[in-house]
Amino acid sequence: MNKKSKIYIAGHTGMVGSAIYRKLVSENYSNIITRTHNELELRNSQAVYDFFNREKPEIVFLAAAKVGGIKANNTRPAEFLYDNLMIAANVIECARLSAVKKLCYLGSSCIYPKNCPQPIKEDYLLTGPLEPTNEGYAIAKIAGYKMAYYYSKQYGMNNISLMPCNLYGINDNFDLESSHVFSSLVKRFCDAVKEGKKEVCLWGTGSARREFMNVEDFASAAILLMQKLNSPEIINVGTGEDISIKDLAEKIASYAGFKGKIIWDSSMPDGMPRKCMDVSKLKSLGFTAQISLDEGIKQMIKYYQDISEQKQSD
Repeated sequence: MNKKSKIYIAGHTGMVGSAIYRKLVSENYSNIITRTHNELELRNSQAVYDFFNREKPEIVFLAAAKVGGIKANNTRPAEFLYDNLMIAANVIECARLSAVKKLCYLGSSCIYPKNCPQPIKEDYLLTGPLEPTNEGYAIAKIAGYKMAYYYSKQYGMNNISLMPCNLYGINDNFDLESSHVFSSLVKRFCDAVKEGKKEVCLWGTGSARREFMNVEDFASAAILLMQKLNSPEIINVGTGEDISIKDLAEKIASYAGFKGKIIWDSSMPDGMPRKCMDVSKLKSLGFTAQISLDEGIKQMIKYYQDISEQKQSD
């Protein structure tokens, strides 16, 4: 991948894709192509084939995906399975047919078994049952990785597959029906402060532990790995540190200025008990995350407040 390579970012309007786009632009990559969902339906195999045949990108970042939090995954598993299967199958197959030089597939830490040892090593994949609340999404992401892997083995494609931890940052989703835990907590506590609420009720017990990485750090890692990594085996991308959802909620509440009571609804699911990844392979390639969790929380609160104010003024 060089500065003039023709680079296609699938999903450039999403949180991850937009971060990769910003990072590439900042590093003077000058030949980036994109398509919005309305311009290119990635679940449509003919449309994807026509796009690749016409544009012939050299490099592909497959960041497009249907994503959501525990509620969305638990109530709409068929959608998460189908949409993500189709996106991966169409993009990887058409990348092969158009002789793409290198493809980066983005998975998720939810591909790992629900109760696997911690920290999670890459070779723990498929060693046990998945977390039921997001099994549909996880199966699709595993299938996408295996497709990228086997296409490398059978067809000689240069595919790499990155498994990020929980990501947050600019262009995150704050819709409580479909958002991830980090952005959901930011919205809940910022709104509670603004509305003068005395208490906030959250799902689960707060005991589940998660690893969080700012999407700007992830974008830096993705570009570095596209330059350095040439193996189809999965590689974990994260910070290697986790925090309980209870402690995260209290941190976000504090930075948002919420002084009320946090109530935990233990009748609702916690999801996977713990997800903290072993990132020794990532560190061996020269990458360490730069944005601390506390700094990231402050950035996200400001970002949410800014976009909320913008919506009010529109």
